[in-house]
Amino acid sequence: MMRVGLFLLTNLAVMFVFGIILSILGVNAQSTLGLLIFAALFGFGGSFISLLLSKRMALRSVGGQVIKEARNAQEQWLLDVVRRQSDQLKLKMPAVAIYQADDINAFATGATKNSSLVAVSTGLLAAMTQDEAEAVIGHEMSHVANGDMVTMALLQGVLNTFVIFISRIIASMFAKVIEDRSEALADIAYYVIAMIFETIFGILASMVAMWFSRYREFHADAGSAKLVGSAKMIAALEKLKVSHEPNEEASILAFCINGEKKARFSQLFLSHPPLEKRIEALRNQSIIG
Repeated sequence: MMRVGLFLLTNLAVMFVFGIILSILGVNAQSTLGLLIFAALFGFGGSFISLLLSKRMALRSVGGQVIKEARNAQEQWLLDVVRRQSDQLKLKMPAVAIYQADDINAFATGATKNSSLVAVSTGLLAAMTQDEAEAVIGHEMSHVANGDMVTMALLQGVLNTFVIFISRIIASMFAKVIEDRSEALADIAYYVIAMIFETIFGILASMVAMWFSRYREFHADAGSAKLVGSAKMIAALEKLKVSHEPNEEASILAFCINGEKKARFSQLFLSHPPLEKRIEALRNQSIIG
């Protein structure tokens, strides 16, 4: 409940600040240009604020603890693997965290390649061999090296802008038709129609975002295979087949090694490709290589 409230307050703050900026610049938010500027500011602003706060929000969401200094052999091994892969990828060592969860999972996030976080679940450390865990870490480090978090934020910003702008343009067209009869009714119709179309376009935008999420999972798998070998990555994915359903929040799932196994409505809303397809892609890559 606290996270929902924080999300709403953040978005209200973004709208308030951007509203002031538009007023200072003398931009009329009711004009087409003004609406486009507002949509872009709000669409990209919310996306990048989420990106900048991603490490803190992710850790709070899963109750993760950053390893400052290794307290045992397992934590030292984890730090050594992340440090070695960081050197291989020529990246600054990310923060490393462990969080309590039964499911076998890990995720990476952060605003930049050199200011990132890699977190693994206790379930992963307990269930996987060191070779398998190393492959999972390689997958997450590949997300960092590929700049997937920033790319996702940019894509989300474009999609948000499209949803806000097009929905309100359509709502304005309907409102103008009704305005001759009643201005009050036209105002109500504008907001109701805008909400309806934002919902419709928002669903379509989610499908595009999830398509990109699935696409980048294949690349992260391939990146891990280059770091540690295809056999280790395939073994890790095979282990995920028998794991618990991830219990992370939707905002975290997009950055995890293991996503939902079944979509509630359609495969188009899955953030991760089916494990069988990921394994097949790696095996085909091994044959080609």
